[in-house]
Amino acid sequence: MSLLFPLSLACASLPGHAAAVPVKDPDASGELIFDYDVNPPGTYTLQKIQHAASGQVLDTEGRTRALADSFGSGKVTLLSFIYSSCADPNGCPYAYTVFHLLKNRMEREQPQLTGKTRLVSLSFDPERDTPEVLKLYAGADAKAAKGVQWDFLTTASLRELIPILDAYRQDVYFDLDPKTGQALGTMSHVLKVFLIDRAGEVREIYTASYLNPDVVYNDILTLLLEDGATLK
Repeated sequence: MSLLFPLSLACASLPGHAAAVPVKDPDASGELIFDYDVNPPGTYTLQKIQHAASGQVLDTEGRTRALADSFGSGKVTLLSFIYSSCADPNGCPYAYTVFHLLKNRMEREQPQLTGKTRLVSLSFDPERDTPEVLKLYAGADAKAAKGVQWDFLTTASLRELIPILDAYRQDVYFDLDPKTGQALGTMSHVLKVFLIDRAGEVREIYTASYLNPDVVYNDILTLLLEDGATLK
């Protein structure tokens, strides 16, 4: 038995990416194989989907802040919903890997733009993902003084979390014991990553089928180019 929060949002259709088709099944090595064209940055337009919602969150130091503070400072932001104990290789661990790849690539190839880009990982498991746990989960990424900033956030309780999940229509299934109705501590979710522009507008929503590091990297650069950035 599972409890669902909230209803599903239809997958974005990657409007700027021609010839897009779903991801193929992972090969024997477990590596995802994408079967669509990756267009160069700045050769397409990403449409506005919705305004990025805010909410009350906690950072790894336990300080209360608004979620919008992460994307309200004139930076292109990539937001993912995760939980630290997720074991699905195509879920949170995959999103974490993609974020690492993007961070490293931006710092290597476009160092002049790292201050205009931010990554945000927000937990939907506030009971276990306390600020202290997320600090351990983030490791050195939570302390990086240079390069692309990466925020690891949680909430004080489900009371603060559920309105955020509802605003982004992020599916989360909380597994319940069929006899007692009590939570078993396990959950599943549809992986979604949100690309937010410098004005706080969601411009793309990626699921596992479309979370291709090359595509996301070019999308970030496309939004930066809109604001007059110069690429190396």
